Amino acid sequence: MDRSQHAMATSATSLPAFDHAFSTPRASQVGLAASMIGLGILGVIYGDVALVWQHLPIEHLPGAKLIAYVFALIELAGGIGLLIKPLAKAASTLLFVFLLVWAVLLKLPAVVVVPQMEATWLGFGEITVILAGIWVLFARYVGDHGSGWQRWLGGQRGTRAARVLFAVSLPMIGLSHFFYSEQTVALVPAWLPYPLGWAYLTGACSVLACVAVLSGVLSRIAATLEAAMLWMITLLVWAPAIVSHPADRTAWTAFMISAAIACGAWVVADSYRSPPLSD
Repeated sequence: MDRSQHAMATSATSLPAFDHAFSTPRASQVGLAASMIGLGILGVIYGDVALVWQHLPIEHLPGAKLIAYVFALIELAGGIGLLIKPLAKAASTLLFVFLLVWAVLLKLPAVVVVPQMEATWLGFGEITVILAGIWVLFARYVGDHGSGWQRWLGGQRGTRAARVLFAVSLPMIGLSHFFYSEQTVALVPAWLPYPLGWAYLTGACSVLACVAVLSGVLSRIAATLEAAMLWMITLLVWAPAIVSHPADRTAWTAFMISAAIACGAWVVADSYRSPPLSD
Protein backbone atom coordinates (compact mmCIF):
# COMPACT_ATOMS: atom_id res chain seq x y z
CA MET A 1 0.00 0.00 0.00
CA ASP A 2 1.47 3.32 -1.02
CA ARG A 3 1.52 6.39 1.23
CA SER A 4 -1.59 8.03 -0.21
CA GLN A 5 -3.61 4.83 0.06
CA HIS A 6 -2.41 4.36 3.63
CA ALA A 7 -3.43 7.94 4.48
CA MET A 8 -6.90 7.42 2.99
CA ALA A 9 -7.33 4.16 4.87
CA THR A 10 -6.23 5.77 8.12
CA SER A 11 -8.61 8.69 7.64
CA ALA A 12 -11.45 6.40 6.64
CA THR A 13 -11.12 4.13 9.64
CA SER A 14 -10.63 6.88 12.22
CA LEU A 15 -14.36 7.40 12.64
CA PRO A 16 -15.98 8.23 15.97
CA ALA A 17 -18.21 5.76 17.76
CA PHE A 18 -21.71 5.58 16.33
CA ASP A 19 -23.80 4.56 19.32
CA HIS A 20 -24.30 8.01 20.80
CA ALA A 21 -23.08 10.33 18.04
CA PHE A 22 -25.65 12.93 17.03
CA SER A 23 -28.08 11.84 19.77
CA THR A 24 -28.27 15.57 20.49
CA PRO A 25 -28.28 17.61 17.26
CA ARG A 26 -25.09 19.58 16.81
CA ALA A 27 -25.03 23.13 15.49
CA SER A 28 -24.11 21.87 12.02
CA GLN A 29 -27.16 19.61 11.94
CA VAL A 30 -29.40 22.41 13.21
CA GLY A 31 -28.01 24.72 10.51
CA LEU A 32 -28.62 22.20 7.73
CA ALA A 33 -32.12 21.56 9.07
CA ALA A 34 -32.84 25.31 9.17
CA SER A 35 -31.69 25.79 5.58
CA MET A 36 -33.94 22.97 4.39
CA ILE A 37 -36.84 24.49 6.33
CA GLY A 38 -36.07 27.84 4.71
CA LEU A 39 -36.14 26.32 1.23
CA GLY A 40 -39.42 24.61 2.08
CA ILE A 41 -40.98 27.85 3.27
CA LEU A 42 -39.91 29.62 0.07
CA GLY A 43 -41.39 26.79 -1.98
CA VAL A 44 -44.71 27.04 -0.16
CA ILE A 45 -44.82 30.84 -0.48
CA TYR A 46 -43.95 31.02 -4.17
CA GLY A 47 -45.35 27.69 -5.34
CA ASP A 48 -42.34 26.83 -7.47
CA VAL A 49 -38.94 25.19 -7.19
CA ALA A 50 -35.65 26.74 -6.10
CA LEU A 51 -34.86 28.56 -9.37
CA VAL A 52 -31.71 27.35 -11.18
CA TRP A 53 -30.72 25.04 -8.30
CA GLN A 54 -33.85 22.91 -8.58
CA HIS A 55 -34.79 23.64 -12.17
CA LEU A 56 -37.25 21.19 -13.70
CA PRO A 57 -35.74 20.16 -17.07
CA ILE A 58 -39.09 19.96 -18.92
CA GLU A 59 -40.60 23.29 -19.89
CA HIS A 60 -44.34 23.61 -19.19
CA LEU A 61 -44.27 20.29 -17.33
CA PRO A 62 -47.82 19.22 -16.40
CA GLY A 63 -48.26 19.31 -12.67
CA ALA A 64 -45.11 21.40 -12.14
CA LYS A 65 -46.79 23.44 -9.40
CA LEU A 66 -47.84 20.29 -7.57
CA ILE A 67 -44.28 18.94 -7.85
CA ALA A 68 -42.97 22.21 -6.42
CA TYR A 69 -45.29 21.93 -3.42
CA VAL A 70 -44.28 18.30 -2.88
CA PHE A 71 -40.60 19.36 -2.93
CA ALA A 72 -41.33 22.15 -0.47
CA LEU A 73 -43.22 19.86 1.93
CA ILE A 74 -40.41 17.28 1.82
CA GLU A 75 -37.87 19.98 2.65
CA LEU A 76 -40.06 21.32 5.44
CA ALA A 77 -40.83 17.92 6.93
CA GLY A 78 -37.24 16.73 6.63
CA GLY A 79 -35.79 19.89 8.13
CA ILE A 80 -38.20 19.87 11.06
CA GLY A 81 -37.65 16.16 11.61
CA LEU A 82 -33.89 16.63 11.91
CA LEU A 83 -34.54 18.82 14.94
CA ILE A 84 -36.69 16.23 16.74
CA LYS A 85 -34.73 13.28 18.08
CA PRO A 86 -37.38 10.54 17.59
CA LEU A 87 -37.92 11.68 13.99
CA ALA A 88 -34.30 12.36 13.04
CA LYS A 89 -33.60 8.95 11.49
CA ALA A 90 -36.72 9.03 9.32
CA ALA A 91 -36.06 12.68 8.39
CA SER A 92 -32.46 12.01 7.38
CA THR A 93 -33.62 9.04 5.28
CA LEU A 94 -36.30 11.15 3.58
CA LEU A 95 -33.88 13.99 2.79
CA PHE A 96 -31.15 11.58 1.67
CA VAL A 97 -33.44 9.95 -0.89
CA PHE A 98 -34.88 13.32 -1.92
CA LEU A 99 -31.49 14.95 -2.51
CA LEU A 100 -30.16 11.86 -4.28
CA VAL A 101 -33.10 12.02 -6.69
CA TRP A 102 -32.61 15.79 -7.01
CA ALA A 103 -28.94 15.33 -7.95
CA VAL A 104 -29.47 12.36 -10.29
CA LEU A 105 -32.61 13.48 -12.10
CA LEU A 106 -32.30 17.27 -12.11
CA LYS A 107 -28.53 17.87 -12.24
CA LEU A 108 -26.70 14.83 -13.60
CA PRO A 109 -28.47 14.80 -17.00
CA ALA A 110 -27.05 18.26 -17.82
CA VAL A 111 -23.55 17.04 -16.96
CA VAL A 112 -24.00 14.04 -19.25
CA VAL A 113 -25.44 16.06 -22.13
CA VAL A 114 -23.08 19.06 -21.90
CA PRO A 115 -19.99 17.86 -20.02
CA GLN A 116 -17.80 20.59 -21.54
CA MET A 117 -19.84 23.30 -19.80
CA GLU A 118 -18.45 23.88 -16.31
CA ALA A 119 -21.73 25.44 -15.17
CA THR A 120 -23.40 22.03 -15.35
CA TRP A 121 -20.70 20.61 -13.06
CA LEU A 122 -21.10 23.58 -10.72
CA GLY A 123 -24.83 22.98 -10.33
CA PHE A 124 -24.26 19.28 -9.74
CA GLY A 125 -21.46 19.90 -7.23
CA GLU A 126 -23.48 22.39 -5.19
CA ILE A 127 -26.28 19.88 -4.66
CA THR A 128 -23.94 16.95 -3.96
CA VAL A 129 -22.22 18.90 -1.18
CA ILE A 130 -25.63 19.24 0.50
CA LEU A 131 -26.28 15.57 -0.23
CA ALA A 132 -22.95 14.64 1.38
CA GLY A 133 -23.95 16.43 4.58
CA ILE A 134 -27.34 14.71 4.70
CA TRP A 135 -25.64 11.40 3.92
CA VAL A 136 -23.43 11.78 7.00
CA LEU A 137 -26.51 12.31 9.16
CA PHE A 138 -28.31 9.38 7.53
CA ALA A 139 -25.28 7.15 8.03
CA ARG A 140 -25.05 8.15 11.69
CA TYR A 141 -28.69 7.51 12.49
CA VAL A 142 -28.84 4.22 10.58
CA GLY A 143 -25.56 3.04 12.09
CA ASP A 144 -23.74 -0.15 11.15
CA HIS A 145 -26.69 -2.42 11.84
CA GLY A 146 -29.14 -1.34 9.18
CA SER A 147 -30.78 -3.76 6.79
CA GLY A 148 -31.04 -3.88 3.02
CA TRP A 149 -29.86 -0.80 1.17
CA GLN A 150 -29.46 1.10 4.43
CA ARG A 151 -26.79 -1.36 5.51
CA TRP A 152 -24.71 -0.51 2.44
CA LEU A 153 -25.19 3.25 2.63
CA GLY A 154 -25.26 3.74 6.38
CA GLY A 155 -22.78 3.44 9.23
CA GLN A 156 -19.05 3.86 8.78
CA ARG A 157 -19.24 2.78 5.13
CA GLY A 158 -21.74 5.53 4.42
CA THR A 159 -19.75 8.17 6.28
CA ARG A 160 -16.62 7.34 4.29
CA ALA A 161 -18.58 7.48 1.04
CA ALA A 162 -20.17 10.81 2.02
CA ARG A 163 -16.72 12.28 2.66
CA VAL A 164 -15.55 11.13 -0.77
CA LEU A 165 -18.67 12.61 -2.41
CA PHE A 166 -18.03 15.87 -0.57
CA ALA A 167 -14.40 15.95 -1.68
CA VAL A 168 -15.03 15.26 -5.37
CA SER A 169 -17.79 17.89 -5.38
CA LEU A 170 -15.47 20.70 -4.31
CA PRO A 171 -13.49 21.06 -7.57
CA MET A 172 -16.78 21.39 -9.45
CA ILE A 173 -17.45 24.49 -7.34
CA GLY A 174 -13.88 25.76 -7.10
CA LEU A 175 -13.10 25.57 -10.81
CA SER A 176 -16.15 27.69 -11.61
CA HIS A 177 -14.30 30.61 -9.99
CA PHE A 178 -11.70 30.30 -12.76
CA PHE A 179 -14.03 29.48 -15.66
CA TYR A 180 -16.47 32.23 -14.69
CA SER A 181 -14.12 34.67 -13.05
CA GLU A 182 -16.03 37.72 -14.33
CA GLN A 183 -19.27 36.55 -12.75
CA THR A 184 -17.46 35.56 -9.56
CA VAL A 185 -15.73 38.95 -9.31
CA ALA A 186 -19.14 40.63 -9.59
CA LEU A 187 -20.17 38.86 -6.39
CA VAL A 188 -17.11 39.93 -4.39
CA PRO A 189 -18.03 42.74 -1.96
CA ALA A 190 -16.90 46.11 -3.31
CA TRP A 191 -14.95 46.95 -0.14
CA LEU A 192 -12.59 44.00 -0.62
CA PRO A 193 -9.43 44.86 -2.61
CA TYR A 194 -8.23 42.73 -5.54
CA PRO A 195 -11.57 41.02 -6.27
CA LEU A 196 -10.08 38.77 -8.96
CA GLY A 197 -7.53 37.55 -6.44
CA TRP A 198 -10.31 36.62 -4.01
CA ALA A 199 -12.16 34.80 -6.76
CA TYR A 200 -9.09 32.74 -7.63
CA LEU A 201 -8.10 32.19 -3.99
CA THR A 202 -11.49 30.82 -2.94
CA GLY A 203 -11.61 28.58 -6.01
CA ALA A 204 -8.13 27.23 -5.32
CA CYS A 205 -9.01 26.60 -1.66
CA SER A 206 -11.90 24.36 -2.66
CA VAL A 207 -9.63 22.32 -4.93
CA LEU A 208 -7.00 22.02 -2.20
CA ALA A 209 -9.66 20.94 0.31
CA CYS A 210 -10.62 18.15 -2.09
CA VAL A 211 -7.03 16.93 -2.21
CA ALA A 212 -6.70 17.07 1.58
CA VAL A 213 -9.90 15.12 2.26
CA LEU A 214 -9.15 12.43 -0.33
CA SER A 215 -5.54 12.03 0.76
CA GLY A 216 -6.34 11.94 4.46
CA VAL A 217 -3.83 14.72 5.15
CA LEU A 218 -5.38 17.32 7.48
CA SER A 219 -8.83 16.15 6.38
CA ARG A 220 -10.76 17.56 9.31
CA ILE A 221 -8.99 20.93 9.14
CA ALA A 222 -9.53 21.15 5.39
CA ALA A 223 -13.24 20.29 5.65
CA THR A 224 -13.70 22.75 8.51
CA LEU A 225 -11.94 25.56 6.65
CA GLU A 226 -13.98 24.84 3.53
CA ALA A 227 -17.20 25.04 5.55
CA ALA A 228 -16.04 28.30 7.15
CA MET A 229 -15.19 29.75 3.74
CA LEU A 230 -18.57 28.77 2.32
CA TRP A 231 -20.26 30.41 5.29
CA MET A 232 -18.23 33.58 4.78
CA ILE A 233 -19.30 33.67 1.14
CA THR A 234 -22.92 33.18 2.19
CA LEU A 235 -22.80 35.99 4.73
CA LEU A 236 -20.73 38.43 2.68
CA VAL A 237 -22.50 37.96 -0.65
CA TRP A 238 -26.10 36.94 -0.04
CA ALA A 239 -26.93 38.40 3.38
CA PRO A 240 -26.28 41.98 2.15
CA ALA A 241 -28.41 41.24 -0.92
CA ILE A 242 -31.31 40.37 1.37
CA VAL A 243 -30.77 43.50 3.46
CA SER A 244 -30.70 45.66 0.32
CA HIS A 245 -33.68 43.96 -1.34
CA PRO A 246 -35.71 42.18 1.36
CA ALA A 247 -38.54 41.43 -1.07
CA ASP A 248 -36.26 39.86 -3.70
CA ARG A 249 -37.09 36.18 -3.91
CA THR A 250 -33.87 35.42 -5.82
CA ALA A 251 -31.71 36.78 -3.00
CA TRP A 252 -33.56 34.71 -0.39
CA THR A 253 -33.32 31.52 -2.45
CA ALA A 254 -29.63 32.09 -3.18
CA PHE A 255 -28.99 32.68 0.53
CA MET A 256 -30.80 29.48 1.54
CA ILE A 257 -29.06 27.36 -1.07
CA SER A 258 -25.68 28.85 -0.18
CA ALA A 259 -26.38 28.25 3.52
CA ALA A 260 -27.37 24.66 2.80
CA ILE A 261 -24.12 24.09 0.90
CA ALA A 262 -22.11 25.61 3.76
CA CYS A 263 -23.97 23.51 6.33
CA GLY A 264 -23.51 20.37 4.25
CA ALA A 265 -19.76 20.98 4.39
CA TRP A 266 -20.04 21.76 8.11
CA VAL A 267 -21.76 18.43 8.83
CA VAL A 268 -19.06 16.57 6.91
CA ALA A 269 -16.37 18.41 8.89
CA ASP A 270 -18.20 17.49 12.10
CA SER A 271 -18.07 13.82 11.11
CA TYR A 272 -14.36 13.84 12.01
CA ARG A 273 -15.16 14.82 15.60
CA SER A 274 -15.60 12.32 18.39
CA PRO A 275 -19.03 12.67 20.04
CA PRO A 276 -18.93 14.76 23.22
CA LEU A 277 -19.46 12.93 26.51
CA SER A 278 -22.79 14.64 27.01
CA ASP A 279 -24.25 13.08 23.86
